Amino acid sequence: MIECCTLYVTCPTRQAAVDIGRRLVTEKLIACANITAEMTSLYRWQGTVCEDPEVAIFIKTPRRKAAAAITRITELHPYDTPCIVQWDITAGHEDYLKWVEEVCSDEA
Repeated sequence: MIECCTLYVTCPTRQAAVDIGRRLVTEKLIACANITAEMTSLYRWQGTVCEDPEVAIFIKTPRRKAAAAITRITELHPYDTPCIVQWDITAGHEDYLKWVEEVCSDEA
């Protein structure tokens, strides 16, 4: 099976998410970024419970590119400590996973 993963990232605005996703696709670090509608995030930050609107990005990439994608997201992200979580894909549609690998190839 092709080794791929999903990166889950939250952003303060849809535009920030689009900018990050577009840059990563252009740089061939990821195959796809799905951006959600606005949601409400509840979290504790520096001793205070916060409630803010955010959007989530579900990013698909070959596992071999995940570390580079995480580094790039961190550079582009407006938060000091962005939520970036990697979930390995353990099963999936083989043709889709091949596509993820192919579009992120340096030869593509």
